[in-house]
Amino acid sequence: MPISIHQSFLPHTDPAASLAFWRDTVGFTVLSDVGYNGLHWITLGAEGQASPSIVLYPPQATPGITDDERRTVAEMMAKGSYATIILATTELDVIFERLQASDAEVVQEPVLQPYGVRDCAFRDPAGNLVRIQEVSAPTP
Repeated sequence: MPISIHQSFLPHTDPAASLAFWRDTVGFTVLSDVGYNGLHWITLGAEGQASPSIVLYPPQATPGITDDERRTVAEMMAKGSYATIILATTELDVIFERLQASDAEVVQEPVLQPYGVRDCAFRDPAGNLVRIQEVSAPTP
């Protein structure tokens, strides 16, 4: 039975700021931007790749979430400790320079980790931790 990762969700607090960051700074393509009752779900994908995608969502719209849970999520997002995603690129230094030149909060410059992965880290406008790993180009 084949199974794959189709979408991953990251919360946002300001859809316009998150959209501008992920589209204009990171370079992702907007696959859809759905509004409902003043809230937005924005689906992004890497250029030429519709899946897997990232859905930026309003955490307050999570079904069944209580007011206490909503406050806890907002507090964790403000501290940058709520959500994390790991991306991959063959051009880590190029991507890092672009992020560093933007308003992105750099958490870690590119470094070779003791476990063999070279990566960097930053936060998006909602405080989500985004790590980017350097990977080798696929062989033809």
